[in-house]
Amino acid sequence: MELYTQITSMEPLFPMDQRGELKELAFELLRKSAQLGGALHPVVRGDVVEMLRKMNSYYSNLIEGHNTHPVDIEKALQRDYSADPGKRALQIESRAHIEVQKLMEQRLRDDETLKVCSPEFICWLHQELYERMPEEFRRVKTRSGGEDWVVPGQMRAGEVEVGRHVAPASTSLPQFMQRFAQQYDPDRLDPVKRLTGAAASHHRLAWIHPFLDGNGRVTRLFTHAYLMRVKMEGHGLWMVSRGLARQRDDYRAALASADLPRQGDLDGRGNLSDKGLTHFCRFFFSTAMDQVDFMTGLLDLDAMQERILAFADLLISRKKAPKETRYLLPDVFLRGEVMRGEAGRILQMPERTARRHVGKLITEGVLVSEGPSAPVRLGFPASYVGYYFPQLYPAGVDLGRL
Repeated sequence: MELYTQITSMEPLFPMDQRGELKELAFELLRKSAQLGGALHPVVRGDVVEMLRKMNSYYSNLIEGHNTHPVDIEKALQRDYSADPGKRALQIESRAHIEVQKLMEQRLRDDETLKVCSPEFICWLHQELYERMPEEFRRVKTRSGGEDWVVPGQMRAGEVEVGRHVAPASTSLPQFMQRFAQQYDPDRLDPVKRLTGAAASHHRLAWIHPFLDGNGRVTRLFTHAYLMRVKMEGHGLWMVSRGLARQRDDYRAALASADLPRQGDLDGRGNLSDKGLTHFCRFFFSTAMDQVDFMTGLLDLDAMQERILAFADLLISRKKAPKETRYLLPDVFLRGEVMRGEAGRILQMPERTARRHVGKLITEGVLVSEGPSAPVRLGFPASYVGYYFPQLYPAGVDLGRL
């Protein structure tokens, strides 16, 4: 098959959307996302976002066929690695994803002029990710059956096939990436079209396939950055990777449909299928909407308090906490954090006894604190996530340790 060398081969860059269907979906996604988690205390919100970074790493790597248990991901963040080489490599990969996502988010907060569609930024994502990868994940098989090494941050120098899709010629990558940067730059798009840009650019970056390996992970990190850059309110409390992983076959089929060449005179005017790109954008929006709805249900204050009370009752029944814990945990959740000295009043027991119980809850990970004199917050360790956020991870991933 002839390699793509002309940047017009990537068109259309946006679906025609003649009936305005995608525009309506984008507007609805903006509206729902803006309402998500509005009642959460900022401290709790920050801790939930931190917890969801681990979830995002789990699901993004799961799409690649790499299944790392959330508890093992949490151990990796403490540099507690398995003695098994294969398991250890997956832990390092998960830690790398979390570190790069956090680094990326901080960079976006520090520099509001950052061009997330630029080749420099996308190569930076790849470099930061692959510099942290285990060595065995930087060694890949070539089409000829040999081996090659992935150079962090460097665009590929050879040709690749992804399923039936033959990616653009390596010599033309700079031109394709520059065209990508110009057309999807959110600064030149209105707020609703930016969301269509997030969906369409997700496919087109995967289609360009700029790197020898890691394109899927980098594309999903890029999409997260894009949604942050356009200041999508509520994003961070939901992430599209969970939905994509839960529909991995449909995700791959939607990507493949947007890879197709134009299917006749009624399929747009570009080289690629307008219907295929429209289908992918529709799939992206419906997947994102599903994740917003899912997290909206989980973060409902009344529902959260019921689950917190149920968890407290379980702790009490297992003799891991006094019965007064039913007063403390919901209070900490609603207020975000509580000074240790105040815990005695909430627990309705002498301060020394209260401090002992609070210390035990911190040891168990039920509460967290930055130091002996710092306030306490609700903890969301992987071993307890299933009690607070049921179905966050797939069925069969047993997180509870009580």
